[in-house]
Amino acid sequence: MNSSNEQLTSAEMGKLWAVYMGNSMAVCVLTYYQKHCQDSDIKEILEKAEGISKNIIADITKIFNKENFPIPLGFDVKKDVNIDAPRLFADEFYLHYLKYTAKAGLSLYSTAIPMMIRQDVRDTVIKFDLDTINFLVKLNQTLEKKGYLTKAPAIPIPKEVSFVEKQSYLAGFFGDIRPLHALEIAHLQDNLENNVASKALLMGFSQVANHKKVKEFMLRGKEITMDHIKDCTAKLHQDSLPGHPILDDLVEASTIPPFSDKLMIFHKIDMFSMKIRSYANAISLNGRRDIGLMFGKFILDVGRYVEDGANIMIDERWFEKPPHAVDRNALVNDK
Repeated sequence: MNSSNEQLTSAEMGKLWAVYMGNSMAVCVLTYYQKHCQDSDIKEILEKAEGISKNIIADITKIFNKENFPIPLGFDVKKDVNIDAPRLFADEFYLHYLKYTAKAGLSLYSTAIPMMIRQDVRDTVIKFDLDTINFLVKLNQTLEKKGYLTKAPAIPIPKEVSFVEKQSYLAGFFGDIRPLHALEIAHLQDNLENNVASKALLMGFSQVANHKKVKEFMLRGKEITMDHIKDCTAKLHQDSLPGHPILDDLVEASTIPPFSDKLMIFHKIDMFSMKIRSYANAISLNGRRDIGLMFGKFILDVGRYVEDGANIMIDERWFEKPPHAVDRNALVNDK
């Protein structure tokens, strides 16, 4: 059943294709970051991240070649990066960026593993997952060493086991609203961590985008992200818990683009798509109606934004088509 001679399933094709595209983009971004990094510790972890992405691309290429599967065009350092463009971000930002993107990668790999049936594909995706886990451990250590790590807020250890006694525990709009529980705090903080990095990236991209529609898209993404930051922070502040510091000061004043508009808009579509999963995870572990409604609204905001970005990519002929099922109606109409 696990023979590597079996045809790839749709799940295997789709996940490998998506991982390839994301990591081809990552190599471009990380190549530019390394050119403009002075801190030796941060440069070392950027090199580690680039090495992981290159290995992922090589592993997937090997599988695709075996199956005569066309290698995606993805992104190319020569075509999509201006390596000589001035610095756009401070060194510290690179660490926050890596955590933001590595968490998204881990989410993609971890959810893919149960869908991978062929042994060689499953083993390959498990390797991606383990490499990313080990990388995130090293990354957190570096963030802490540099004094850049923002930990989730502290709460008291419970004195005893207790049970919920009233339905008001689920309230959030009126009446006796309980304090946040640990999982709600964890996901508010996690999404804040993602969003402050996303907002800084959107600021940088909006400064350097050439295409008017791409610039406007980045500015709109910045506004959406800031609204989400404000709402999550307000929930924490209601219980006298800290939020997450904004990273906007880590964006330089350059207006010279280091990346193609195609790469930048793909990047934000890709990461905002991952944000939907993060918000959905927060809803699934939430116990208050107001927080569930808030994250539900966030998902709608992001869904509309991603669709608008996809339309721009289609209009510009930048949208590379993923593998898809046979169009039976087209087969009939061809005769």
